[in-house]
Amino acid sequence: MTSLLMPGGGADITALPKVSLHDHLDGGLRPQTIIELADEIGMELPANNAEALGRWFADSADSGSLVEYLKTFDVTIGVMQTAAGLARVAREIVQDLGADGVIYGELRWAPEQHLSAGLTLDQAVDAVQEGIEQGISDLRTDGFRLRAGQLVSAMRHTGDGLAIAELAVRHRNNGVVGFDIAGPEAGFPPSLLQPAFDYLAEHFMPRTVHAGEADGLDSIRGALVDGRALRLGHGVRIAEDINVAREDGESTFVELGRLSQWVKDREIALELSPSSNLQTGAIEQWGDEMIDHPFDLLYQLGFRVTVNTDNRLMSSTTLSRELLLLSEAFDYELGDLEAFQLNAAASAFLPLEDREELADLIVAGFEGA
Repeated sequence: MTSLLMPGGGADITALPKVSLHDHLDGGLRPQTIIELADEIGMELPANNAEALGRWFADSADSGSLVEYLKTFDVTIGVMQTAAGLARVAREIVQDLGADGVIYGELRWAPEQHLSAGLTLDQAVDAVQEGIEQGISDLRTDGFRLRAGQLVSAMRHTGDGLAIAELAVRHRNNGVVGFDIAGPEAGFPPSLLQPAFDYLAEHFMPRTVHAGEADGLDSIRGALVDGRALRLGHGVRIAEDINVAREDGESTFVELGRLSQWVKDREIALELSPSSNLQTGAIEQWGDEMIDHPFDLLYQLGFRVTVNTDNRLMSSTTLSRELLLLSEAFDYELGDLEAFQLNAAASAFLPLEDREELADLIVAGFEGA
C-alpha cells in the first residue's frame, strides 16, 4: 500500500492504527479477482483487464444517484455465489484492511444475495468467516495484528428480515458481531422490518441501520425508533436538522433540532463515508466538493463522527485516503484523525474491554507517529 502523508508532510496516514465500521464486503473486491472469478463461471464483464475494470466501477458509481451506484453490485455479487468465491473475497479484503493500517474492521454484506448457486444462509456465513480467519492468519504471519467481524445485512426491500436477524443471532459466536439493513432507502423504512428488529432487541444483538443517505430525517428517525439503531449507516443528512444562521457570509449561531440533539447527546455514531457521499449525491444540497461535506460541521458540534470507505472498489479509495481528503479539505491535524479513530473504537460492536483495548492501541500508535 502506498504511503499517504499528512498535508505538508509528516506522519504517514497509512501506518496509523485505524478502525473501519462501514466496509461492504461486496464493495471491496480486487478487480483482478473479479476477472478470475467471472472466468470460472463464464460471466461476461464490462472490461477484461483489471485497470479498465477498476475505472468502469469508479465511473459507473460516480453518478450522483444511489440507485445507479447500487447497480455496480450486480457484477460483484455475481462472482460471490460459491463458498470458494466468498472465502477468497473475504480473505483478500482482510488483507487489504491490514495494508490500510486497519486494526479492527466490520465487514457488512447481505447473505440472502449469495444463494443462487445453492448455498444456504448458514453456509454463506461460514464461507465468509473462513476467509476472514484466513486473512487474519496471513497478516499475523506478516507480523500485523487485526480483528474483524461480520455485519449481516437484510435487504430492506425483500421482506421482513426476520430470517437474517435469526441468522445473525445464530452466528454471534461464529464471527457475526451485528446486524444491518441495506438497499434502497427511500420508500423502504425500517418499520417494514419490525419483526427482525424486535427479535434482535430480544436477543441483545447490536444494530446499525443505513439511514440519512438517500433519504432524510424521517429515515433517521425510523432507524432510531423502529430499528433501535446504535449507529447510523452514513447518517450524513442529520445535518438537515441543524440550522446554521449566517450574516454577511459568516456563521452567527447554530441551532439543533430535537432529532439531531438526540443523536449528538446519545453519542450515536455517524458512519460517514465522504467520497461515497459525494458519489451518490447524499450531500448534494450542500454542494458537490469535499469542502462542502457537512462532516466538519458535525465534528465541530461534537457529534460522534467516524470515517469510512463504504465501498473501496466503487469509490477507488482506502480509509487512509479518506482521512487524507478530509485533512486537505478541512486542515485537520493528527489529533483530529486520532479523535475519529477513537470515536470508531468506542462505537465498535465489541465488549467494553475490547473497545478499551482498541483505544489504547490507537493512542499508542498515534503517539509514535
